[in-house]
Amino acid sequence: MTEHQSILSKQQRDRCEVNWLVETEEADPTTGRVVWDPVHSIWNGGMLAAALIFAPLTASVASVTVGLLLTGIFLLLGHSVGFHRLMIHRSFQTYWPIRLFLIWCGTVAGMSGPLWITRTHDLRDWAQRQSDCHDYLAHRNSMLKDAWWQLHCRLELASPPRFDLSELERSRFIVFLERSWMAHQLPLALLLWLAGGWAFVVWGICVRVTLTVHGHWLVGHLAHRRGPQSWIVDEAGVQAHDVPWAGFITMGEAWHNNHHAYPGSAKIGLKHGQSDLGYRFIAVLERIGLAWDVCLPGAMPERQAKLSPIEDKIPTSLQW
Repeated sequence: MTEHQSILSKQQRDRCEVNWLVETEEADPTTGRVVWDPVHSIWNGGMLAAALIFAPLTASVASVTVGLLLTGIFLLLGHSVGFHRLMIHRSFQTYWPIRLFLIWCGTVAGMSGPLWITRTHDLRDWAQRQSDCHDYLAHRNSMLKDAWWQLHCRLELASPPRFDLSELERSRFIVFLERSWMAHQLPLALLLWLAGGWAFVVWGICVRVTLTVHGHWLVGHLAHRRGPQSWIVDEAGVQAHDVPWAGFITMGEAWHNNHHAYPGSAKIGLKHGQSDLGYRFIAVLERIGLAWDVCLPGAMPERQAKLSPIEDKIPTSLQW
């Protein structure tokens, strides 16, 4: 069976399942220890230090524009569409060259490799659906402590669940991206240096990665602490909130209460006025025949049984 056929054979699955985690009877999301993660700590800290030191010295209209533009491009194509909605949640399908390009963009976004991102996401997703979970997975700590934990540490559960990433690991390209994720900044850095010297490198690499990594943590922290809600997911120990001010700059990812309600949906901004550039991009791909099997909340009627709507926050009509 080819990779393409393997993906297509799973279209009838539960669209809201935790895709890559294997239910493990003895798994416990509450007990574990937080330990320093040297690889991600040095990477995240190094990018932050370089940005703080060199960004003020190299700031110009051109360099700042390049940095912000590339941040938006790789957040949209890579983190939001390639990693989150396509690879992790499989909320739509596309041709393999496009799929691998989007996953490469996710790698260049700079948070980590595709397999690490998938495990980290699905562990948190699974844990938050349980009646209780470790503070690390629930973002329950103060902002400073949570930042240290999420950006510089990892959680080692005493009884973790198992993962089955064999479908992803059959792709040699994805395995290559996982093993070399940091190095994929180098070709882009060379192009930036040729185009605009060190100023473009600082803003196009260091500032961009810093904004991506720290922005991802900040929105994730806030989305599990406070903000508007339209639904409560029954039996879930951790509920999500929307972060309205970040809806546009996160490509729609900040409508996190919507995402907890319908995790398999390619569309996250469900209400009128909720910006969702990630879904808009997917919709364009679908319109020109490059995407299909695009999942929307209307395709998951069984999900309603697991949701308790907050009546005064539900709009009169949702754009399914």
